[in-house]
Formats: sequence, structure tokens, C-alpha cells
Amino acid sequence: MRKILIATTLFAALAFGAAAQTPPSISLENAWARATTASAQAAAIYLTITDHGPADRLVGVATPVAGKAQLHETIHEGTVTKMRPAAGIAVPPGATLSLAPGGYHIMLTELKQPLTDGQSFPLSLTFEKAGTVETTVTVKAAGAAPAHNMDHMNMPGMKSN
Repeated sequence: MRKILIATTLFAALAFGAAAQTPPSISLENAWARATTASAQAAAIYLTITDHGPADRLVGVATPVAGKAQLHETIHEGTVTKMRPAAGIAVPPGATLSLAPGGYHIMLTELKQPLTDGQSFPLSLTFEKAGTVETTVTVKAAGAAPAHNMDHMNMPGMKSN
């Protein structure tokens, strides 16, 4: 009986170890935000999300630098541009989604202190299937532009539900 218990425990430990080494299905790159003024209460975060697994959905965000963090999208209606909260953002399998100025982004409100050029801070993104994925946001100069200009609002499957 003791041999069976030891064998079962060893098998479970090996299986858990193999599962823990499974690469994440979501990767996050180039997370950045613009520096803010001393009186600013809001900021936006931009980044690139790549889904290496099954279709997933970004459903939540959190960071210790702000009282609130929300998924947002920018809507262009004729000559009017509006921002509104997004309940979630679909991330199709094998796709790369760019959260960038003028489209989807993470909106921070109730900043606890100004964001300063060169600073970095943690960000947690929660996905329906992949769970919580952590990254680090780098703060760039106030007038910083994205590294590339990708029109992600018109990509298939890039609408919030």
C-alpha cells in the first residue's frame, strides 16, 4: 500500500511540474503609458497582446498606480471621437491585438501620483481562459507616439462584446 501511495504522489508531482512549465497562451509586449502632469487624474496604457492558444477574451485589468483601471475603446462617429468602457476585448487564436492610441486602450483614473518619464509599474490583465497575466508598463515622455501605427479597429474580430 505504501508503494502505491509513493508512486501516486510521485506521478502527481511530475504531472503538476509538467503543467507548471507549460508556456502561457497569452504574451504581452511593449506595455507603455505617457507621462502625466502633476495634476492629472487619468492616463492610458497601450500594449500588444498575442494569443498563442485558443480564442480568449480580455475581461479585466488592475494596477497599483491608479484607483481604477478599465478597458476602453475609442469610437469615431463622423467628426466626433468618443471614449467608452469596453466590457471585454476578444483576442482571436493566433492573432496579435494592438491596444494603441485611437483604439482600444486601458484607462487609468484616480492616479495615485503622476506618471514620470522612465518610471515603470506593474499591470495585471485578466483573460477568461488564460487567467491573470502580469507585465510591466514603461512610462514614456508626454508626447510619445506608438512604435508603429496599426489600424487595429478595422481588424476582423477586434470589436468588444
